[in-house]
Amino acid sequence: MSNEKRSHEAHSEWYDVQYATKEAKDRAIELWEYDNEHKTINHWIHQRMLALANPFMKEPKSWLTVGDGYGFDANYFYKNGLETTATDISEAFLPLSKARGFIDKFSVENVEKLTFDDNSFDYVFCKEAYHHFPRPYLGVYEMLRVAREGVILVEPHDPISKMPFLLALRNIFDRFDTTLLQKYWKNRYSFEEVGNYVFKLSEREMDKLANGMGLPMVAFKGINNNYYHPSYSQEKADDSSVAFRKIKRKLAFHNFLVKASLMPSQVLCAVIFKKIPSPQTLEAMRKDGFQIHTFPPNPYAY
Repeated sequence: MSNEKRSHEAHSEWYDVQYATKEAKDRAIELWEYDNEHKTINHWIHQRMLALANPFMKEPKSWLTVGDGYGFDANYFYKNGLETTATDISEAFLPLSKARGFIDKFSVENVEKLTFDDNSFDYVFCKEAYHHFPRPYLGVYEMLRVAREGVILVEPHDPISKMPFLLALRNIFDRFDTTLLQKYWKNRYSFEEVGNYVFKLSEREMDKLANGMGLPMVAFKGINNNYYHPSYSQEKADDSSVAFRKIKRKLAFHNFLVKASLMPSQVLCAVIFKKIPSPQTLEAMRKDGFQIHTFPPNPYAY
């Protein structure tokens, strides 16, 4: 069996392994409901990532979510009145979320071979799933195929692309011994237990991908958001929580370091456009702090 097939099967079975009974699945959904109702730190963390899609929600567009195991990403768009279909490689939770009214439509899908027609949805949204794909570029090509407007990825940011010192250090170490740096940079090559390499996003990577496909534009926004810990995840995301006050101080410090170009943002939102968006969407992106890269046309295209 190929590595990618083993990875697909392992990801498909993961939810049923982690939540072996219906009671366990119901409990997971109830915890999400609790987070929503009580505005917990866990809810705050996820809402910050979902809010990266806000500039693209100003118009009545259709949405597809990918790698949306619980259907909770799709719920963000659905509750805002947008036509939304949730997809995941596993069927463990999506029927339960539909039965509870969190989502309207769902489909069990392998991102490498989506069953939808070309240009079926305006936007495809993929949050914290790209790095699980065994062959992520295949997934991106498929997401672009079924999108009319663009694909939005929200993933861990590749640090080396934004840290010249780390890049220089790697180049120096690799000149003498390509394995030496791994003794200190333990996650230089990261793998998940299910077998896939962990891909992280970089601006340059998405620039090249879009240019290679002859696409007109990409956009990026980074945020710092790595503040989850199970010991305080269910505390309220307000100043009544000592943990949340500490998170806010960390966030302010990390934002300062990013602004000073001393560290990259922890999370990157990359938007790959198939066509130039509307003036309204472009203005909303600029107001929200997106950096927009508009490409010149290929003079040799035919």
